[in-house]
This record gives sequence, C-alpha cells and structure tokens, in this order.
Amino acid sequence: MSLLPAVSVVIPAHNYARFLTSAIDSVLSQNYPEFELIVVDDGSTDDTKQVVARYTDPRVRYIHQENAGLSAARNTGIRNARFAYVAFLDADDRWLPGLLSSVMETFAKLPEDFAMVATASMRMDAEGRQVATKPSSRISADKEFGARDFILRNPSPLSSSVVIRREIFETCGYFDTTLRSSEDRDMWIRIAACRRVYFITRPLALLRRHPHNMSKQADRMKHSMRKVIMKAYHSGTVSHWNAPFWMRVFSLYYFQISWTHFDEGRRAEAIVYLVTSFLFWPLPFPTARLNVPTLFRLRALFHFLFRRRTAA
Repeated sequence: MSLLPAVSVVIPAHNYARFLTSAIDSVLSQNYPEFELIVVDDGSTDDTKQVVARYTDPRVRYIHQENAGLSAARNTGIRNARFAYVAFLDADDRWLPGLLSSVMETFAKLPEDFAMVATASMRMDAEGRQVATKPSSRISADKEFGARDFILRNPSPLSSSVVIRREIFETCGYFDTTLRSSEDRDMWIRIAACRRVYFITRPLALLRRHPHNMSKQADRMKHSMRKVIMKAYHSGTVSHWNAPFWMRVFSLYYFQISWTHFDEGRRAEAIVYLVTSFLFWPLPFPTARLNVPTLFRLRALFHFLFRRRTAA
C-alpha cells in the first residue's frame, strides 16, 4: 500500500461546461497516484452535469448544489473531501501533469506547521493556447509567504495551484460566502495568520483568460477587495498603528482597481484611481516581493494615457 498522502481535488463549476473537460483531464493526467476529484456544480444551467457523467473513472465525483457562489462551492467540496489534503482548480483553468507530485513532495520536506503550498502559473487564452512564455510570477526563488504579503497584495495568482491541509479550515474558517470575488485572497490571509504558507516558483498551472473572468468585473472587484482589506485591518494581524503599512496596502488597492476599470474601458476612472494610489504612497515599492515589474505604476499611467484597452 502506498504511503503517499491522498489529495481531494475540488473543481467548483458554474456554467463553464465548455472548459470543464480540459480541467478534469488535467487532473486525471497527474503523475501523482493518490487523489479523488470532486466537481461541485454550483447550480449550472449548461451541460456541466453531462460533461462529468462522461467520466467513468471512480475517482471522479459529482455534487450538485443550488447556485450559491464560488466560495460556497469550494466549501461544499471541502466538507465532502475524503482526504487530509485539499487542492483547488477553477473550472476554466488546468494543471500541468507534475503539480500534485511537486506540491506533495514539498509538503513532505516542510515542517508540520506549513498548512498550504502553492505553485506559480502561466496564462492561456480562451482557446487554451499559452499566451506568454514567462510565468506569471517574477519571484525568483521558492519561499514562504506571510499574512502581510497577502494583505499587501496577492503575490501570485494561486486559486488554481494550491494544496491545503484540510484541518486548517476548522481553525481558520472556510471561504467567506459574502465575498463575490477576492475570496481566495481573504482565505490565504487567514491561513497565513494561523499557520505557514510556501510558494514554489515552478509554474505548474495554466490560468485561462477570457471575457467572463471574475477579475474583469471592476465594480465587484472594487467592493470585494476593499472588504478583504478591512477584514484584515480589523483582525489585528498587522497593528492598526502601522500607518506606513496600511498606506501601502491602500495604494496597491487603488492600483489594482485602476487596471480592472481600464479593462472595462473606463479610462478616466482608471487614471483617477491610479493617481489616488500615488497619493497614498508616492515612494517606490519592493517590486520583486510584490511580483510586479519595476516602475509598475508609472508604466500603468503611460498605458492608460496612450494605449487602447487590450482585448481579453
């Protein structure tokens, strides 16, 4: 009998049947033998159920729930997981074959107080073609992330490249169902405040970019990101009196929402939010730690002023 820890992989799905086969196949192609795959159908009205029904692999499980949102779907997956480790993959993304083995080998080398391990990722377009040769992370070495890193900014997109010890959810709570986006960042903040988080720079997930990505919904992102920041502020993880830290947090918040507004064609609002970012923190940021390019805000300002919005 294998002594490898088994992993429950959770794919929340809402009307993403056109992408779901790619996601499921990428899990079943893993070179790690011990896992189950739980597809949580969050009230889909498309062919999600039929797509899952085509799979006869006994490791694939299907759970249907009334539409309650991404957080609730992930929580359903966690509560139905049979194994001590839970991995998450969004229904429009996919894994490279070595993700589970790399993450679980890393867990085996780390102390027990590490509750979460994630990998870097790469981007693909709506048709599944890789659109950049560089990974989405500029972080140069495997490292630990702390709660302060996640409060400042999600250092790297992690929602489809993370494995977590299931027991940590009993300590830190489950995904916040009142958040309609940024629920992953909120969860990582709380996990990192309770235990430890490790990041692998090798890109082992492919994130699909298409017009229906949640990150492209500017008003929703603006509200949810602010709520996540205020939750972190009131938690006391970082002292309320640490004014420079919180000024940097809000500076980065306004920078991020400037981009979501620009992506929706709201150029004037994007410029206002970007200027607000400079007002909160006019000094340079440690770009490598934040996973952003040098002079990233000045580059964004030039982009907003002189370039057109790029298509999804």
